[in-house]
Amino acid sequence: MSRYKMHVLVCGGTGCVSSNSLQIVDNLKNHIKENGLENDIQVLKTGCFGFCEKGPIVKILPDNTFYVQVKPEDAEIIVKEHLVKGRKVDKLLYKEPSTEKSIDDSKHMEFYKKQMRVALRNCGFIDPDNIEEYIARDGYQALGKALVEMTPELVIEEMKKSGLRGRGGGGFPTGLKWEFARKNKGDQKYVVCNADEGDPGAFMDRSILEGDPHSIVEAMAICGYAIGADKGLVYIRAEYPLAVKRLEKAIKDAREYGLLGKNILDSGFDFDIEIKYGAGAFVCGEETALIHSMEGERGEPTTKPPFPAESGYWGKPTNVNNVETFANVPVILLKGADWFQTIGTEKSKGTKVFALAGKINNVGLIEVPMGTTLREVIFDIGGGIKDGKRFKAVQTGGPSGGCLTEEDLDTPIDFDNLLAKGSMMGSGGMIVMDEDDCMPSVAKFYLEFTEDESCGKCTPCRIGTKRLSELLDKVTKGQATMEDLEMLKVLSETIRDTALCGLGQTAPNPVLSTIETFWDEYVAHVKENRCPAGQCTDLLKYFILEEKCIGCTACSRVCPVEAISGKVKSVHVIDQDKCIKCGACYDKCKFSAIIKK
Repeated sequence: MSRYKMHVLVCGGTGCVSSNSLQIVDNLKNHIKENGLENDIQVLKTGCFGFCEKGPIVKILPDNTFYVQVKPEDAEIIVKEHLVKGRKVDKLLYKEPSTEKSIDDSKHMEFYKKQMRVALRNCGFIDPDNIEEYIARDGYQALGKALVEMTPELVIEEMKKSGLRGRGGGGFPTGLKWEFARKNKGDQKYVVCNADEGDPGAFMDRSILEGDPHSIVEAMAICGYAIGADKGLVYIRAEYPLAVKRLEKAIKDAREYGLLGKNILDSGFDFDIEIKYGAGAFVCGEETALIHSMEGERGEPTTKPPFPAESGYWGKPTNVNNVETFANVPVILLKGADWFQTIGTEKSKGTKVFALAGKINNVGLIEVPMGTTLREVIFDIGGGIKDGKRFKAVQTGGPSGGCLTEEDLDTPIDFDNLLAKGSMMGSGGMIVMDEDDCMPSVAKFYLEFTEDESCGKCTPCRIGTKRLSELLDKVTKGQATMEDLEMLKVLSETIRDTALCGLGQTAPNPVLSTIETFWDEYVAHVKENRCPAGQCTDLLKYFILEEKCIGCTACSRVCPVEAISGKVKSVHVIDQDKCIKCGACYDKCKFSAIIKK
């Protein structure tokens, strides 16, 4: 039992660290020491709490007080008022947007009410650099149970029974994947953790590695025992320096505690882990491309079969799972497959972590049971659309996914339902859009990304995505024809059916889904030379309304190209030939006299 009466937890995830949360930790420790409380109060740097919109976050236990948007200079008042006098600092408490009421307990916050943290169970609760804190929360007990009480076959059966499906995109049954790797013979086998998180707006795996790296170390060792591998590799983006640093320490500490290396827990089982760095290539999220990259080759996918379970790293049987999939493994083994089966839907068991971003009030990292609806995620947990705007669409599954609309809000989120709607689960990116977003422009953004990230090995992806991007460019510039729109459909379907790997095959999804659900918007760009959302610069024009302009000259003074003319206290006019459509006048006008069409 801890000797401390209180614990102060400070978010140490990348987002909060970039906002000086480590300075908050130092300031809290200094002020606690100044008040002679260092023997009663412990300050801990943790992983991500999830509520990134309101970071840096400071949480005080045991009373569960949740302070948001804390600055380093706030440390003094937290110590003097809360820790010394027992008075909560109201100005730092979270306030619900709808009521402006202060909430001092995270359990009562809408953001957390419908969440269930399984993969994220330790993030925000423990110091990720302290192996003893992980052990105190049942860490490495699952590994011990596997090595002492279970055969490799029983471990695999438990994983199969749990219904856990891969959280990296395809949703393949994890236990079945492990079974294939075990049954394939080889003098050497490998366990690979895919931490190459390349989707725009996605940060699920990074947060788990930053906040709970030992769960991945433990899970990889369990997998190694199950499939008969003694070597593990983590393929991680070099752009994740904090995650790399904490994972390196976790591996080092696990070795020192005898939980990695030779003869783990006197079981005769050997297993160790090595880190391999990726170069930020999106295609290396595909398992065969990832394996080639680790071997020092170009990160290009190969045709399957053979699957990695048969011939993977250096031609040996290899099991590849992503970070979130592995994060579920220890808790499944400890609590049992039957417990995990009670969470989620019939064909999609457990929870899913999503990176909620875009035009939403509560940007952050969330974890919900499979089957939770999009409406619950966006409007309950996410707090609705920013600035009271109208919801328009949500892109799930990153560049490989599709856009879902208002009609889809009551869709339960799971692998099969999202596929049926023309989207996919993917790794868990979820980007929300409002009425001001132009859907052809959104499709163009994703196509430009996949075009840049294509490995170039197959023609449908290498050339096809470029042609799609060119067609979308014509659409957003008002230069396309109806024949071009038909070509968009045909080319998208061709790429989907002929590309070599899953990433190429799903690249057209943003185009196909937006054409399906926002066809009228495409037609408006082509037939009317008009962007209904007012976002496509080439189709945009600014006008000054005579009845509202008072001649204050504010607009003409900020125009960088002197396109606005008019005398003081007289109606001003915009010269359309000079206007570069920068929007400076629109932003500056206080009288809503400038409109854009």
